[in-house]
Amino acid sequence: MMKHHPHPGEILREDVLVPLGIEVTDAAQRLGMSRTSLSRVINGHAGISPDLAVRLERAGVSTARFWMTLQANFELSLAEQRDQPKVMPLQNVAAHG
Repeated sequence: MMKHHPHPGEILREDVLVPLGIEVTDAAQRLGMSRTSLSRVINGHAGISPDLAVRLERAGVSTARFWMTLQANFELSLAEQRDQPKVMPLQNVAAHG
């Protein structure tokens, strides 16, 4: 079972915007996106898109790969917490076919 990963938007807010003293409106403008879109991300209602990850890298905030990895880890941790159907191994499929 994977541990719970924080939403990447929370990390963006708490580890980047707050320490730099940048308001959401200013950050959104600098990243070339609407305030509403950025607000949805930092409040956990939307994920970090590949486009936003590239923009963050170009803005000097880590790498796009870093942000995409955070997003993937977050989504995988949610998937691990959900009920999943019974899954059978894929190997030996041809032998049983």
